[in-house]
Amino acid sequence: MELDTLTNQVMALAGIAQSVALVHELATKGKADTHALETAVTSLLKTDSDSVLDVYGNELANLKIGLTHLKSQLTGYEIAYPDQARYAASLVFLEQQLSEMPAMLKTISGGLERAKSQTEHFSLTHENVLANLGNLYVQTISKLQPRIMINGVPDYLSRPEIADKIRTCLLAGIRSAMLWKQCGGRRWKFLLFRKKTVAEVERLLGQL
Repeated sequence: MELDTLTNQVMALAGIAQSVALVHELATKGKADTHALETAVTSLLKTDSDSVLDVYGNELANLKIGLTHLKSQLTGYEIAYPDQARYAASLVFLEQQLSEMPAMLKTISGGLERAKSQTEHFSLTHENVLANLGNLYVQTISKLQPRIMINGVPDYLSRPEIADKIRTCLLAGIRSAMLWKQCGGRRWKFLLFRKKTVAEVERLLGQL
């Protein structure tokens, strides 16, 4: 399987964009698209995949929200979603730190295996699975600096079940950032080939 292609990089970027879009929805509205949340969990538990699309459930439609938000971010004269852009940039930065921390990577791998075992008894978005994934984020990524500060409605942010979903989505964003890098994604490429990236996003959206 050839990983280093623009298509794969765009799908991974859409994974990041979708994760932070879910974080924003949860933090500001207290709810988010259930199918997209299932895709986020799927991407975390799919540790052995045949393709990049397989990570996201093997259906391009599973990334529709991410592709749509990514297009808005890339084509507007102003930043379309400033909070989401900040979250995404932070996730890419934190993934770089994580990649140099084998002990933390091992902890995350073990936590994902436990979550995978849970899904044999519960649904992907069952509160037990999300609580496990949320706790895994607290034990690992939240200890890296700078911590991601989420803007939203305090009442929603203080609810444990919403906090677990937000942390799960952030962890999924880290997974997509790692995948983007594995596919040859680099910041300089992203800036240099912006028009090609936009064209590929539009091509993929045209398939939906």
